[in-house]
Amino acid sequence: MALDPNIRINLDRSVVLLVDDNPQALEALSAMVRGFGVRKQFKCGSGAEAMHYVKNQELDLIITDAQMPDMDGYDFVRWLRRDAPPELIFTPVIMLTGHAPRSMVEKSRDSGANFILTRPFTPEILLQRIFWVARDERQMVKSANYVGPDRRFKNLGPPLGVKGRRKDDLSTHVGAAVDPNMDQNEVDMLMKPARVQI
Repeated sequence: MALDPNIRINLDRSVVLLVDDNPQALEALSAMVRGFGVRKQFKCGSGAEAMHYVKNQELDLIITDAQMPDMDGYDFVRWLRRDAPPELIFTPVIMLTGHAPRSMVEKSRDSGANFILTRPFTPEILLQRIFWVARDERQMVKSANYVGPDRRFKNLGPPLGVKGRRKDDLSTHVGAAVDPNMDQNEVDMLMKPARVQI
């Protein structure tokens, strides 16, 4: 899907942390982000190294690989959401993975990541996901068992103006009408065609 040419976002002053244990993948990711106009980026090859940057640097976005030795992306995001400095625990996170079966998507979501992106991807797709993060209106949740964006994303549909890829994704006009506190029955009622009385 092509990006809307009317959407403008300035990444010039953004600070981005890139985490990947594969040096070639990290360099490719860095080149993409630099191409989006990001001037300040930090690159690291492990979750432990990424923790150092989080403790010592203000960040606007984190893009991390899911599968890494020692501390993987899921453990890093769980640490970020629970033990990072308070001003950074809700830093948006895009999780990258080589394959995304439902179990991995759920694991990414449950760790507290904002979005998951499957490799290989084009720069346009990555930029689209960065737009999604910038326009994401989900509330941040902090509870005993979970810290991160509200996991009820499916009920809200994709961000406004973006067509969903799955047949059960809400259309944007329905997604705009959905309240985050609605239960599934209320959402289902919105999706039913209205009956016109004559």
